[in-house]
Amino acid sequence: MLSVLRVHLPSEIPVVGCEITPYVLLRRPDNSISTDDVPESAPLDGYYIRYRWFYGSILLPIVLSYGVLKLTEGYWYRIQSDRKVAMCSVHPTEQATLQCLGCLKVKIPVAKSYHCSSKCFADAWQHHRTLHERASNAVNENGAEEEELFGRFGNIGSGVVSAGISSSTSSIGNTPGANNSVPPYPSSVTERSGGETWFEVGQSRTYTPTTDDIGNTLKFECIVVDVETRTSVGTPSSILTSRVIPAPSPIPRAMIEVSGVDVLGQLDSDGRASSFGTFTVLSYNILADSYATSDLYSYCPSWALSWPYRRQNLLREIIGYHADIICLQEVQSNHFEDFFALELDKHGYQALYKKKTAEVFSGNPNSLDGCATFFRRDKFSHVKKYEVEFNKAAQSLTDAVIPSGQKKIALSRLIKDNIALIAVLEAKFGNHVADNPGKRQLLCVANTHVNVPQELTDVKLWQVHTLLKGLEKIAVSADIPMLVCGDFNCVPGSAPHALVAMGKLDQMHPDLTVDPLGILRPPSKLNHQLPLVSAYSSFARMMGVSHSLDQQRRRIDPTTNEPLFTSCTRDFIGTLDYIFYTADSLSVESLLELLDEESLRKDTALPSPEWSSDHIALLAEFRCKAKSRSAGPVDIESVYFHEESYWIRKILLTVQDR
Repeated sequence: MLSVLRVHLPSEIPVVGCEITPYVLLRRPDNSISTDDVPESAPLDGYYIRYRWFYGSILLPIVLSYGVLKLTEGYWYRIQSDRKVAMCSVHPTEQATLQCLGCLKVKIPVAKSYHCSSKCFADAWQHHRTLHERASNAVNENGAEEEELFGRFGNIGSGVVSAGISSSTSSIGNTPGANNSVPPYPSSVTERSGGETWFEVGQSRTYTPTTDDIGNTLKFECIVVDVETRTSVGTPSSILTSRVIPAPSPIPRAMIEVSGVDVLGQLDSDGRASSFGTFTVLSYNILADSYATSDLYSYCPSWALSWPYRRQNLLREIIGYHADIICLQEVQSNHFEDFFALELDKHGYQALYKKKTAEVFSGNPNSLDGCATFFRRDKFSHVKKYEVEFNKAAQSLTDAVIPSGQKKIALSRLIKDNIALIAVLEAKFGNHVADNPGKRQLLCVANTHVNVPQELTDVKLWQVHTLLKGLEKIAVSADIPMLVCGDFNCVPGSAPHALVAMGKLDQMHPDLTVDPLGILRPPSKLNHQLPLVSAYSSFARMMGVSHSLDQQRRRIDPTTNEPLFTSCTRDFIGTLDYIFYTADSLSVESLLELLDEESLRKDTALPSPEWSSDHIALLAEFRCKAKSRSAGPVDIESVYFHEESYWIRKILLTVQDR
């Protein structure tokens, strides 16, 4: 007979907006063990597993009460009591003991005002003060402080509630979440125990906590049901969670204007009159779930490291940036198909994806990650997609220049499964220029993740050079603005970074000493003709004076003009991520502000409850420059991705004016 062996929750701490899917281990009638569901529509030998949700009683004013959600027969309940509590905004698992009245004065959502101790408040003051300043500025400028502070990230799971220590009323409990179209007030009490009241709120195996659940404990139960009599069989299996916490909401990062400066630090001679069409580009390594292990990130709470939480937090952050083009790295193939492509489609984005190759990878094929590029359909249309596989480039390289007796050793060193995704897009904005009406505005966007061990500097440099030579051929043939985004896994000043930013390498660069296969010789061949510039170097070139600009300059390394860091873990801090652009065809208008290390170290490092990757997002706004030379049609029948006389692949690209 069907029976429940064990029930387990993926995370002990439930978070608002993050779906809970309990693991239910079943013994099937044939004595096999399975986690597959047995619904009423497909019973086994006359039995199935029933799921229901229950909602607690209406809460009293001025309280955030504890409650329990309970799932029996798969039932979910919330059990309520009248204990008065608010949760700390910095440490959401801790009870609040004090409240910042300044937050109330500038109308910051009340949940942001709570702290668990005076030390907590003092430690967070520098960042808390910024929240005050932005709220005050928003009120002074347009009276829309809610939109300025929190609207960019939406309301889902924000943890913003209208009740707390200082409130006179509470919205908690007035409406259950819209998980299963439950009536506002349940018609019958399901269970009473020790002064606790339970109400049915739904009938499914999963549950997504809402702000109504903050401070409550959830309980999950499941039970076998006879399909004919519809009666329960045996004793329910159940498990309790900790209290539901609001999803941490970091202070939104502002865009800092840097327009009017070219790569030499001088004002454009014609100003904005010589350019047209602005758009924004986001580059973000989101940390694949397969890499987000407690062994690597033991300092991050397990609930904040779980994928159900991280995916919602990442999505909320990404959507909040409102980027026109999004370049993501470390996107698992199953997460792309089942989550990101679907969710971003709802927000008007078209998706392109390239999964890494699997010659080295030996895990679950669904967990293999890759690069995903999204673009807004109302801003761009898709013209062409290139898929660059560095494994194929490695095979071509060894066939061409490596002696037959060393090919196996060479391939084991060169093959790392890395890829690049290149998209040619056509802009739907600003494509009418006075001296060339009807001209099409094309844009080439490269998205890559150079995931190579640090000691293999030759392999990393070779992959970057290979990509650049391919892009160079496209640029020459198409006369097209270019963006090169991604996680290059190389710090400023390293050979790959110097090659991209300078177009060539000092032949005495220390990275060139590592070349056991001879693939970097002669060093003089390591060059390209693309006028690539790092977008974030604009902060270093700005000559203006303002508090925000000075703050950003302090977060730039003056020796490299790059950010002090784009990745911050317990064991490493440094810059690995970049947005490069062709300076002859694009100019930087504004940049997303950089984070300071101190703000991240309060949670030890990244990832954290606030930021769900070990990298930070980079975002730049660009403006297309009008060019005197008209770009002709692209017609590349064969693109060499290396200077040697061999193919990586034959790429056919024909873009004709419509």
